[in-house]
Amino acid sequence: MIYTAVIRTLGTAGEKYQQLLDSLQAQTIAPKAIIVYIAEGYPLPKETIGTERYVYVKKGMVAQRALPYDEVETEWMLFLDDDLLLAPDTVKRMFTLLIENQADVISPDIFPNAQRPFAAELMMTLSGRMRARRGDSKWGYKVMRTAGYSYNKDVKQGVRWSETNAGACFLCRKSDFLSIRFEEELWLDAVPYALGDDQVMYYKMFLHGLKILTWYDHQIQHLDGGGNLSPEKERMLIYCDFRFKTIFWHRFIYKHASGLSRRVWSAIAISYFLLFSFIISMMKCEFQILSIKKRAIRDAWSYMKTEDYLKIDSIRSSLYYEKE
Repeated sequence: MIYTAVIRTLGTAGEKYQQLLDSLQAQTIAPKAIIVYIAEGYPLPKETIGTERYVYVKKGMVAQRALPYDEVETEWMLFLDDDLLLAPDTVKRMFTLLIENQADVISPDIFPNAQRPFAAELMMTLSGRMRARRGDSKWGYKVMRTAGYSYNKDVKQGVRWSETNAGACFLCRKSDFLSIRFEEELWLDAVPYALGDDQVMYYKMFLHGLKILTWYDHQIQHLDGGGNLSPEKERMLIYCDFRFKTIFWHRFIYKHASGLSRRVWSAIAISYFLLFSFIISMMKCEFQILSIKKRAIRDAWSYMKTEDYLKIDSIRSSLYYEKE
């Protein structure tokens, strides 16, 4: 149970970052090293425990994670964002669950979708963006043909197998992470907000045959409470979201589907999602939002015709699970 903690940051999290460092230092199984990958051009944070090491890398949610990790000397790596507070036995429990379940990757359920109110759950289901599953004793999170995901509504403790997860915290072998070639997905960083980077990363792991666990009763605190969005940021998030979903669907759902019938169903699924979202915008008379969604989809298709996209290796796997 020897591991290195690797943190991506801009160095601006302040007290939240200090709490993360302190909670790492307090682990019952302490990390052999703490390596912090900070974006170029940002000053080193004043918060410290005196043992962390800093490495400057290019800025970006993917760029600061899709690294060769030459500095890491351990087999295992604990990947972290800079705004978490870990319980003292977090890492010990993660290792125990990995061993007990013979899994490759474990990630806590940092953003518990199962707590979503019924009205919001119903709306998400109708939109094709998310779907709550009940009576499932095996799976936690699964990717849908709409490029969205479904989640287990009933589970509150223990672990479940998953196809996607939250990327704020996860434990896996260095060799397993490098095997998915996450650097191929730098297209996510081409916009201000790399929405969907976690889904891309985990789904690549799944398609490459890695066994992923979602851990529910983890007692980890996510310290970033968020805040009100400005209209400009909200519009940009919508653009980034629809660009991501279009490219993700094409790269990971449509191209990966085997057989004409599965590709047809995949096309129907994404068409339903897009049409529903267009209708909602028109019903609300949000014509500017509708225009943003259309522009994001056009830009995504334009990118998918470029040499940069076409030269990315296809996702190949002997595994195939029928999408919902």
